[in-house]
Amino acid sequence: ANTTMGQHCSEAVLSDLQRILPQIPTNSHLILTGNKKPDGRLKSSKLWQKYAQITEFSPIPPWKTEELIKQVETVAQKVGVKLTSKALEILAESVGNNTRQLWQELEKLYLYSENGKKTLDESAISWLVNSTTQNSLQLAGAIRLGQQERALGLVTDLINRNEPALKIVATLVGQFRTWTMIKLMLEEGGRDDKEIAQIAQIANPKRIYFLRKEIANISAKQLLACLPILLELEFTLKKGSQPLPTLQTKIIELSLLFRV
Repeated sequence: ANTTMGQHCSEAVLSDLQRILPQIPTNSHLILTGNKKPDGRLKSSKLWQKYAQITEFSPIPPWKTEELIKQVETVAQKVGVKLTSKALEILAESVGNNTRQLWQELEKLYLYSENGKKTLDESAISWLVNSTTQNSLQLAGAIRLGQQERALGLVTDLINRNEPALKIVATLVGQFRTWTMIKLMLEEGGRDDKEIAQIAQIANPKRIYFLRKEIANISAKQLLACLPILLELEFTLKKGSQPLPTLQTKIIELSLLFRV
């Protein structure tokens, strides 16, 4: 049942909880859900922590690509699907933070892999998985490639699907910041993938190989020029500007930085 006891709890209810919770048999389960994280300062929350297991099921923010990839890896292991590193990345990009779709796609991939006997690569994912597409990471990729028309189409689709503008910007900032850090280290020279991954806060050093390829044909100067534009975009949106035209204007400006 949904409960608000994690946000406010009367003395009478707290008294009942203190009496009832210790009496619940260990072989039975009482499941309570809530839309907000319990306030740790409340006596009721401290009581839950003492007698219950609290699990958070909040969606992973789409700009936290490492967490999304880790989630795909964890669920794939539970389902029994073996995926290459690139396949993990493509699947995470395709389903984003949609956990229900992730389970559905992996169950389908399990059957295709002959019940987990075959290891699947990125080609299988691209062929079989229904991509949610139009996500903010694809938008970042289109900007990086100077694909202005595609980028404008992606951002229009995102807004039409009620994706919050500031959430889109947060993803762009995270992705461009990662690209910039890696490119700066590469241009300095003398750094291996493990060191780059550690400094860039990327959990899997193998992912650096693919990030290197993404930024191979662009310079640190181009990437650095993006950051103040993104900062201005965030500031303008927070001031209350119309999301779509504001995003479109800055996306054109960003895309022009990567036009050959």
